[in-house]
Amino acid sequence: MLNNLYNTMKQQTFENYHQQQWKLLEDWLNRLEKRNSVKVQNIAEFPQLYRQVCLHLALARDRHYTPHLIERLNRLVLRGHQHLYTTPSYLMSKILDFISVDFPQRVREESRFVMVSSLLFFGCLLIMFFGVQINPDLIYSIMDAEQVKSIEKMYNPIAEHLGYNRASESDFLMFGFYIKHNITIDFQTFAGGIFFGLGSLFFLIFNGLYIGSIAGHLTHIGYHVPFYSFVAGHSSFELMAIVLSGATGLKLGFALIAPGRLSRLQALHQAAVRSIVIIYGVIVMSMLAAFIEAFWSSNSAIEPMLKYTVGCLLWLLIIAYFIRMGRNRGT
Repeated sequence: MLNNLYNTMKQQTFENYHQQQWKLLEDWLNRLEKRNSVKVQNIAEFPQLYRQVCLHLALARDRHYTPHLIERLNRLVLRGHQHLYTTPSYLMSKILDFISVDFPQRVREESRFVMVSSLLFFGCLLIMFFGVQINPDLIYSIMDAEQVKSIEKMYNPIAEHLGYNRASESDFLMFGFYIKHNITIDFQTFAGGIFFGLGSLFFLIFNGLYIGSIAGHLTHIGYHVPFYSFVAGHSSFELMAIVLSGATGLKLGFALIAPGRLSRLQALHQAAVRSIVIIYGVIVMSMLAAFIEAFWSSNSAIEPMLKYTVGCLLWLLIIAYFIRMGRNRGT
């Protein structure tokens, strides 16, 4: 009898301690089962809550708690399992919400850093572009003679393939190369922010000068058609990914320089958490740029005018996306 009383007291303590979690999971499940309900906020918390209740069920069975409690927890676990593992539509919904709401909203929230990053990158690009038109030898301040010859070979009007000198005939292999190349630049530009923003400043300025010198040199020697027809399609995604990576890097640097009432470590952590949404978007943009570059930009059979048209449309779309997308949802 004393054992039964002791077990009852343990169960009562167990229920009181975890009741709030069970109620929270039950509320989650009720909302998820309403197919016409509005977007469920903070859905990322659901898997962790589900795993905790699975542990509670295992403990209740091991301690031989009452059948009523075990049955209740078992029902919650079964319902949670159904939503977590057999309804992929929620994952797709989360992805669509990220693309249509979370990503563009976060970019707008960090508009000051995006503006500074844009001015640094595109400003340096234009300065070097026009500088090479005035003084063609200026390109040799950025790259050596061998690099210049390699660039000329890539965009020679009689070249078999546009863009990078291809060691492989496979567009798919080049797709992988472009992904690695793009994401490496983006990561360097973002991660450089931990050096009080100096790394991000360097990569923004250097990449702007580098791209501007190539564009200026190829325009000066008359290779403008193969060059601009190649970069037109993917430039919007690739260049904006660099700018956004720079913006997040500058945000990290600013958090270290001016942490406010937080410690520098706390400020850096807070800035990184807010920046990660943009970095996810940057990865998607870089992959899209790589896909276009491998399968569209390098295709010399497509008329340059069509590539210019598509490139302009993509620039307009991406600008409109960041300005307008997700404004119908609360920030």
